[in-house]
Amino acid sequence: MAAHPLTVGFDLDMTLIDSRPGIKDAYRALSARTGTYVDADLAVTRLGPPLEDELRRWFPEERLAEISEIYRELYPRYAITGSPAMPGAREAVAAVHAAGGRAIVVTAKFTPNAELHLAHLGIEADEVIGSLWAEAKAEALRAHGARVYVGDHTGDVRGAHTAGALSVAVPTGPCDAAELRAAGADVLLGDLTAFPSWLERYVTVGAGAGEAADAADAASA
Repeated sequence: MAAHPLTVGFDLDMTLIDSRPGIKDAYRALSARTGTYVDADLAVTRLGPPLEDELRRWFPEERLAEISEIYRELYPRYAITGSPAMPGAREAVAAVHAAGGRAIVVTAKFTPNAELHLAHLGIEADEVIGSLWAEAKAEALRAHGARVYVGDHTGDVRGAHTAGALSVAVPTGPCDAAELRAAGADVLLGDLTAFPSWLERYVTVGAGAGEAADAADAASA
């Protein structure tokens, strides 16, 4: 695939969408279906890594494939409508398009469920690539020629750097600003509402100047 002059990747959970309410409901439904207790409130404090990482805290390893399938079957009914967009999410994606670029979503979430979230919220990604976490996200970022990857988790920082992309981080998920800085985030924004102005600087004056102009945003995050 030929690289687009500007391709920006976005994480999904806690970057573009606040999936905590919906995922809580999905875990509660999973508990009811399986008869196994899952602490849904605790589980949603650990969003980011693959589903199986959380499920193995509650279910034996030999049942993970079965339970994952049940969860993904329940997910569209319980998790989509209760999960709002994060502040600035639509505007961030729109800013990429306004700059003549492509916006792709690269997420650990099962691709069909990620697509359901975006369609429900009217967030128009050019491509959605699921079931990739941390360094593995680099596969999709490289394939699409992404120069920037935006995420809320230290795993997203690692994925961006593995792909040779600029890591833009927002402390809107389980990792705070200090963790994201320590992981090596190149740019730290308070949330996605700051992304369009940062992108304008990045496109206009280049990555280095964009990072320098972002210092105030990083300091306040």
